[in-house]
Amino acid sequence: MPDPLTDKRVVIMGLARQGVALAKWLCSIGAQVAITDMRTAEQLVDPIKELDGLPISYALGGHPPYVLSGADLICLSGGVSPDQAVIQEAVKLGVGLSNDAQLFLDRCPCDVIGITGSAGKTTTTTLIGKMCEKANRLTWVGGNIGNPLITDLPYIKPTDIVVMELSSFQTEIMTTSPHVAAVLNVTPNHLDRHKTMDAYIEAKARLLDNQVVGDIAVLGYDDPTAASLASRARHELAFFSGRVPPDVGAWLVDDRLMCRPRFEAPLEPVCTTAEINLRGYHNVLNTLAACAIAGVAGIPIEAMSQAILEFKPVAHRLEEVRQVDSVTYINDSIATTPERVIAALQAYPDRTIVLLLGGRDKKLPWDDLLRIAVHRCRAIITFGEAGLMIAQKVDQIRRAMVIDMTLEQADSMEDVVRLASELAYEGDFVLLSPGCTSYDKYADFEERGEHFRELVRRL
Repeated sequence: MPDPLTDKRVVIMGLARQGVALAKWLCSIGAQVAITDMRTAEQLVDPIKELDGLPISYALGGHPPYVLSGADLICLSGGVSPDQAVIQEAVKLGVGLSNDAQLFLDRCPCDVIGITGSAGKTTTTTLIGKMCEKANRLTWVGGNIGNPLITDLPYIKPTDIVVMELSSFQTEIMTTSPHVAAVLNVTPNHLDRHKTMDAYIEAKARLLDNQVVGDIAVLGYDDPTAASLASRARHELAFFSGRVPPDVGAWLVDDRLMCRPRFEAPLEPVCTTAEINLRGYHNVLNTLAACAIAGVAGIPIEAMSQAILEFKPVAHRLEEVRQVDSVTYINDSIATTPERVIAALQAYPDRTIVLLLGGRDKKLPWDDLLRIAVHRCRAIITFGEAGLMIAQKVDQIRRAMVIDMTLEQADSMEDVVRLASELAYEGDFVLLSPGCTSYDKYADFEERGEHFRELVRRL
């Protein structure tokens, strides 16, 4: 039976990882595919090469209106805002909007666990995937991380399970919800894209809006905004918390993680906090989230415990790179908001820190972080587009607090690592936890983290 998009004209806007995967799948089902991107062909050599030989037309170096002429569907990659005038004009003419995640959810034959949040969603998603594997379920993990999943669609069976990370860029236009929909937390993020906090919250909340009977929403109880989305939950509801016991979900009792996956089920211990191989209280909450989500998805407690005991930190998330002259270098490149940097600092309460901050600002509040950082850190090194702005704020705060700490600005990651190695004392931690996106210089936070790793290994 042909797919509804067979022979339809589909325009993909944005040739990033998701756009490439979507283009391959659309060609495989016989859609007429056109791709448009603000970057030029010279800037897109690798993705175009990956699609070589497929029947695709290109309009590069901009989004010309003619490329949308006759389109049946527009698919947006994560970096493309639906607010663009050319897109809004097409929508007024009746052209639909979608993305790879939406098309996947509409066609996936098995249960899907969908996870969003401002922080912790990659660690939580990855851990849930390990829990499902320990329960002997054939598990597909991807979405906003790793594999976009749309290319795996032909191989997924009804007995499998999908664990899918979803960003606000994906959820903001979605009209299908997963069987288990989780919102971990909602704190200021991506305000450069969503403009207001209300719009950002709405984008996250859409993950819950289209659940049907039998579906389950899981929310972070300790995050006021996430907890408030209980009013959007249409059917069953569970929570996770480090402070209070909800009726259904997972929570902390002293140092034990407890789980009740269903209202009628017994309360069972999963593990202790000492058995979690991840630093920081925020990772205790991520583990509780994974237990609550896996529990309502039918994963046994034993499988959760085994996965937690074996789980290691995900790359670029408080990842210890190496020690040099008794100085430990930590790669936390995933930290693209000030709030995540605070969590990173709290993960090392007994260490003196040389903190590396910078990149491209997302128009988020910095004062709370910088007050903590000035008090906690031996030195702060700033870099990237936001480096001067951050340095000026740090200087104002250290003067007001009358604290003598070192502040440096660097022109490159090479300079950052060199300065850090000069400023750190024996026993210090050098922490790359930038608080900004990487898009001023790198393709993504992973490329930034890899560069940091490489430079540290050369020391």
